[in-house]
Amino acid sequence: MRVAVVGATGLVGSKMLEVLQERHFPVTELVPVASERSWGRKVLFQGKEWTVISADEATARKPALALFSAGGAASAELAPKFAAVGCYVVDNSSQWRMDPAVPLVVPEINSDVLTPADHIIANPNCSTIQMVLPLAPLHKAFGIKRIVVSTYQSVTGAGQRGIEQLEAERKGGSGTKFPHQIDLNVIPHIDSFLPDGYTKEEMKMVNETRKILRDSSIGVSATTVRVPVKGGHSESVNIEFHKPYDLDEVRRLMAAMPGVVIQDKPEENVYPLAINAWGKDEVFVGRIRRDSSVENGLNLWCVSDNLRKGAATNAVQIAQVLLEKGWLN
Repeated sequence: MRVAVVGATGLVGSKMLEVLQERHFPVTELVPVASERSWGRKVLFQGKEWTVISADEATARKPALALFSAGGAASAELAPKFAAVGCYVVDNSSQWRMDPAVPLVVPEINSDVLTPADHIIANPNCSTIQMVLPLAPLHKAFGIKRIVVSTYQSVTGAGQRGIEQLEAERKGGSGTKFPHQIDLNVIPHIDSFLPDGYTKEEMKMVNETRKILRDSSIGVSATTVRVPVKGGHSESVNIEFHKPYDLDEVRRLMAAMPGVVIQDKPEENVYPLAINAWGKDEVFVGRIRRDSSVENGLNLWCVSDNLRKGAATNAVQIAQVLLEKGWLN
């Protein structure tokens, strides 16, 4: 199968190549695509070097699948061009997520929304994915009324320049990706601010959660924060349900959800840590406890590798669904 990766030289694009290889996706020809400054570069995949080409050259080859991680502007321009040649596009940017005609998919939750006509499919925000995965079975059982979430997001979520700034500051230098020093600091600011004081990143979590869980009535309040961690996003999540719940049942439901791992033995200092989630595909959940300040309230802590399940792995899982349905050839 001919597969394009658009943004193949970036952090997420490189991780997509890694996950495709790990999962033995049936790629017979790789079509790596990047911006003009990367044309002619080589990327290694399945023990072979492949030459980075332009998007125009790539669409001329009519790939069956294209995984996009090239930013919203590139996706807005290029995704329809790939779709027009019969290619299925799985896009990691925010460009298509809230388009009513485009599915927004976490395969373990809502792959049933996909149809053969969906040639552009949106991959959700990294922070949204790791939150909704453990919450989906709880919403089905008890009905989520409201979510209050605070995120602790690693610098890899800001791309290569985010890593470079953290590393430079740790050596006494500086960088320009973040508006303030990130080393030895915490910055309550991810993406640009909106007129109401929330950021675009925070509103992604609000709107995408409702779309994925198919319930526009869920109240969501998010505060997204950048922390000096290289990889792995962490989240403190407070949930208020419509119905009473049993704490053991909550644990059972989350543990039974594919892709969720419970790490919840605080008396033994066992709880999810970003450093342990790095390089893994699962969402790790712990600190599960009742919130006694509100009726039917619950607190939990979840951690996941933002470059894998939060981006590349989820995209490849979507591609695997398309393959299983027989839509890729």
